[in-house]
Amino acid sequence: MEKLIFISNDDGHAAGGVNQLAEMMRQYGDVFVVAPDSGRSGASMSISSHSPVRNTLIRHEESTDTKGSLTVWACSGTPNDCTKMAFEVLLPRRPDLVLGGINHGENCAVNAHYSGTMSIALEGCIKMVPSIAFSSGKTAEDADFIYMQPYICRIVENVLANGLPTGVCLNVNIPDVDEVKGIKICHMGMGDWHEEWQERDHPRGGKYYWIAGYYAPYDPSDTGSDTWAYEHGYAAITPLQLDMTAKSFVDKAREQFEI
Repeated sequence: MEKLIFISNDDGHAAGGVNQLAEMMRQYGDVFVVAPDSGRSGASMSISSHSPVRNTLIRHEESTDTKGSLTVWACSGTPNDCTKMAFEVLLPRRPDLVLGGINHGENCAVNAHYSGTMSIALEGCIKMVPSIAFSSGKTAEDADFIYMQPYICRIVENVLANGLPTGVCLNVNIPDVDEVKGIKICHMGMGDWHEEWQERDHPRGGKYYWIAGYYAPYDPSDTGSDTWAYEHGYAAITPLQLDMTAKSFVDKAREQFEI
């Protein structure tokens, strides 16, 4: 039986990133896409708990001698809804791999916590399927992500062959550069957003706000972080885990709080 690769994103099913990634993956087997019906950037792990969710079949292409089949569904929910919906309702069988992306814009450092693209990999990880999130420094709607293909394929082939540890997924960020210097395994960079809200005067009175701002790492010289690798022209791979337990504090916490 052909391998089955599930893909979703947070930019919507019509976005260039998810469609280009789907075509890249057809060389490895059948590809099944369930993606939001419009953009859901910043959705993180949110789910649609207060409204119904609907699915629409966008297209289906049969497999050929050189590439696997392609099925694309649009879902009215969040990226996490899309992944849950795929596993529970739409997928013809359990996938061999879960992919999020290609996201139009990077998801380095603590920004992974906000990312709808990352939520797909985390949900796949919960389902105990090897999972990867791919993001690019290119943000334009018509961006060409072909420059990422050698790195994406290298990573995918490795994961298909060797798997990933239970509870671990990969956050991959590839910068928009003329030549990617290589791949670095990194830890999650630490930082924060500043001047996040832009204030405006509403024409009918009062104020309203647009989220904006700029991100700054706490330590720009941290050469082991994904932010440093990404900003210096490397494809940054950050292994992330579901278990968020602060193990370094467990023993001290027992001393402080247990009775």
